[in-house]
Amino acid sequence: MTIESILGAIVIGAVIGALGRLLLPGRQPIGWILTIVVGIVAALIGTAIAQVMGVATTDGIDWIELVMQVVLAVVGVGIVAGLKRGTRV
Repeated sequence: MTIESILGAIVIGAVIGALGRLLLPGRQPIGWILTIVVGIVAALIGTAIAQVMGVATTDGIDWIELVMQVVLAVVGVGIVAGLKRGTRV
């Protein structure tokens, strides 16, 4: 793993997490670091699912894979926000 791939994962995770958070209605009581972590996990899982489903990798933007990643980010942000709300006293 190179520093470029780590930085790339952080940037992509930030974008995917932010898109997931924007698409989820209501306010989410999670910080930006947790949003990036959820985005990174969603991006990795979305890529794995796309590969298993046989989605072709293209030179440009893989729209099907991107949609999968954003949907997973919406679900992930929703789950994390729900867990965070449940732990408040």
